[in-house]
Amino acid sequence: MQQEIARRSNRDRTEATRADLIAAARKLFIEKSYAETGTPEIVAAAGVTRGALYHHFADKQALFAAVAEQEAAAVAEEIERASPPSLFARDALIAGSEAYLAAMQVPGRTRLLLLDGPAVLGRAAMDAIDNRHGNRSLREGLVAAMREQSIERLPVDALTAVLAAAFDRAALAVEAGASAEDYRTVLMALIDGLAPSRT
Repeated sequence: MQQEIARRSNRDRTEATRADLIAAARKLFIEKSYAETGTPEIVAAAGVTRGALYHHFADKQALFAAVAEQEAAAVAEEIERASPPSLFARDALIAGSEAYLAAMQVPGRTRLLLLDGPAVLGRAAMDAIDNRHGNRSLREGLVAAMREQSIERLPVDALTAVLAAAFDRAALAVEAGASAEDYRTVLMALIDGLAPSRT
């Protein structure tokens, strides 16, 4: 029993240290950028040693990948919360799209996921992260809408990629000061445009 408690306590400490490093890195990457942030600053902000950093992450890039993964997961959670299975598939797509735009307005998120992410990790690595999170949710929603026959049957991977790119572009534009409502209107029109033609 004592051994189990000690093991759990060690695991809790390890997870807490990892979470502290990710939180400190996220804050600094947003404030200063990835390139301008050094590992000494990260460990100081997290209140841990350099040894602790390298115990959890191979290098600063690996730590950035963990930050990006956490951000992408948070976006996907918002999408899934807004689009429960009880909704019709088309309605879930609309609700999920709006949730994506709202989730991307968290300060620093567009920079981390859409600008620094591809620059630091490469496009392929960021695509893999997206495909585990937001793009996965979008793809599942599109498949459900095709099954429901509320959108055309189209090649789902290509459709997911094209719509995801449109959503990302909208998030960047809104971050830069464009009208969120204008972009929301256009995105909804894109989804409505996928409805099967009634000929």
